[in-house]
Amino acid sequence: MYKFLCYTAVSGFGVGYFPFASGTAGSFATLPFAFAAAYFYGIWGILALALFSFVIGVIASKEVLKYTKHDPSIIIIDEVVGQLLTFTLVANQLVENLNAWSTYIIGFFLFRLFDIWKPQPARWADQKVLNAWGVMLDDVFAGIYAAIVLYAISNFVEIL
Repeated sequence: MYKFLCYTAVSGFGVGYFPFASGTAGSFATLPFAFAAAYFYGIWGILALALFSFVIGVIASKEVLKYTKHDPSIIIIDEVVGQLLTFTLVANQLVENLNAWSTYIIGFFLFRLFDIWKPQPARWADQKVLNAWGVMLDDVFAGIYAAIVLYAISNFVEIL
């Protein structure tokens, strides 16, 4: 039962089994949760959901990695965390804002860019930390980079 729960958690309730681009599917599936957390609770909602997902991700990924190669495509909870972190710096501007769809679209593409590109230290975490922490950390770094760029864009271009 524990193994099943871990696979369910890391796959985002099955999103990780998407036949292609499961990371992109996981990032996309995170957007409604990011919207709800930011809309109702601002930065604290986003951070709480990201922290909760990170802890579950490390614990569940550790179990799943016993049966798979390093960072298999079914693990998308790392994308959930990174995608959530993308919206932290603009989260308070998203509170009760139904017209912020462009922010979510730009944030989605920024996170995917940094997740695929993996600038340091994301590349280091992906290639050198070959355990559950490495699976999660490369996306945390990608989310931080995306958050900084999204914040900069939001200050120079009226996207919110």
